[in-house]
Parts: sequence; C-alpha cells; structure tokens
Amino acid sequence: MYVIFAIIIVVNLDMQAQKIIDNSTKMTSKLIQPPYLKAGDTVAIVAPSGILKHREREIQQAVDLLKSWGLHSVVGKYVFKKADHFAGTDAERCEDLQNALDNPSVSAIWCARGGYGTVRILDDLDYTRFRKNPKWIIGYSDITALHNQVHNEGFQSLHALMAVSLTKDLDDIKETVATFKSAIFGTPNNYTLKGSKYNRVGEASGELVGGNLTILHTMLGSKESIDTSGKILFIEEIGEYKYHIDRMLQSMKRAGYFDNLSGLVVGDMSRMRKNTTLWGTSIEELIIDALQEYNFPIVFNMPAGHEKDNRALILGRVVDLKVKKDQSTLDFSE
Repeated sequence: MYVIFAIIIVVNLDMQAQKIIDNSTKMTSKLIQPPYLKAGDTVAIVAPSGILKHREREIQQAVDLLKSWGLHSVVGKYVFKKADHFAGTDAERCEDLQNALDNPSVSAIWCARGGYGTVRILDDLDYTRFRKNPKWIIGYSDITALHNQVHNEGFQSLHALMAVSLTKDLDDIKETVATFKSAIFGTPNNYTLKGSKYNRVGEASGELVGGNLTILHTMLGSKESIDTSGKILFIEEIGEYKYHIDRMLQSMKRAGYFDNLSGLVVGDMSRMRKNTTLWGTSIEELIIDALQEYNFPIVFNMPAGHEKDNRALILGRVVDLKVKKDQSTLDFSE
C-alpha cells in the first residue's frame, strides 16, 4: 500500500514538473515569422467571410496597388460568389482559403473583407502545407478568428486593412496603406500614441495578440481561444452598445482571460450605439472600471480598427509597450 502511495506521489510530481516545463516552453517560445515580401512575390486575395456585393472596384484597386509595389496577385475563384450572407458557401470559401494556404507560390493571403463567416470554416482548414511554407495572413475584424487560429498554430500574422478598405483616393488612408506596405516588406512601424487621461501608466513586453473584441469573446472555450499569459492584448470594436462591451469584458474576466495579461492596447471603439437606458460613462471609463482589479498598463488611442486610419499591427510579434498619460509608445523593433 505504501509502495502504491509512493508511486502515485512520484507520478503526480512528474506530471506537475511536466506542466511547469510545458508552461515555461509556452512563455519562452517565439512564434514563426513568415518571410517578408519582395518584388515578384504573389498575394492571394480571398473572401472567407461576408458577401462582396458591388465591390469589384475595390478588388481591382487592390490588384492594381499590389502591382504598383511589384507584386503579383491571384483572386480566389469564389470571391464574388453569393450565398446568402456570405461570399460563397462554407465549402467554397474554405476551398479558396485552403488553396491559398497550400500554394507554395503564394507569399501572403489578403482577406477581401470581414463581416461574418470565418468561424464557420475554421474546423475544416488544414495547416499541414502552410507549416512548410508559412505566409502572411492579412485582415482585421472577423478575420480575428483566423488570426487566433494561426497564432495557436505558432505563426505571426498581420492585423491590417483589407481590400474593401481601399478608397478611391488613397490619400484618405495614407497612413493605413503606408504602414501596411512597411509591414509586409519588412520594416514594421513603431507607434507613438497620443495621450489620454485614462491611460494606466506602466511598461510591458510580450507577444501582441487580439483583434476584434466580439470575435475574441466568441472564441472563448474553443481551441482557437488564445492563452494570453504574459502577452499584450489589442482590442477594437464597432457598432456595439456599451453594455455589450461591458458584458463581454465581464465574461472574459470570469474566464480568466486577463489574469496573467501583461498589457492592454485599446484601438478604435467605433460607432458605439446608444441604448434607451444610457450607460453613463465614457468607453474609456467602462474599460478601466471593468479591469480595475488588475495592475497591467492600459493604453488608449491606438489608431487601429474600423476607422480609415487603421495602422498595421504584427500579431504574435514581441513588442515593448510604454504607457504614460501624455503619450505612449508601441515598439515592434526586434
């Protein structure tokens, strides 16, 4: 009986030791960076989410923009397909994205638009060939689901504008386009953010993760949910009531999402809707109040999200965050 008890203790200790090793590996592992693009490389444009109704001009403009940078492009077979809310059926959207993931001649995958639909095809994607020839996944909003999946596969990705984000006059989105180009060609930007009285002062370093708050919340409990331990989280949102924002933050908090977070970067909270019963505080105060028990730094005014000024962010990259009241910095230097 004592022998059995001793064996159980040893086994338990071994399991605990392995957990410590596994956690240590997670904390110190570095995500793989896909190769930066160079002239002559090919970018695939696919639509894993919403329908592209009357958006041919933007897609052609995206093709032309890539060409002006010396890049080739291929447009997915089903990009302009219509299947109710989506750019084609789940199978068709998955096929386009899978072909781009598998194609060794494709160096980046640029999502045409967001909306909703990516989550419906996540379980059918296969990253076997992608792991041998990693490439940049580019997009924001609903593409957050794909960013999460790629992160958990061990690769960096790019939170940046999509094809339908292009305006007729690119001067309207000059910084958006410039930071996108810099990021894919290997000179990622460092950002100096304007101050906010709501900033929680401090410094942090860690992998940058995140994206759209609703999608991050949707991923909770699934294999695409990200372990945020030791990481810096970026969030942005559009078209939500403030109480919806609070509800999502409270839910994520109860799930332990913020327990070991190193820092929070808040992007654009665009077009917040007004409920008949007013919330009563600003969105900044809402976020600070919801996360008041934590001591990690929080910075507002990151120009990224659903506004014209949508700066590129390399997700999975280790960044340095320095937050002050007057101004803050987000440093992507390696």
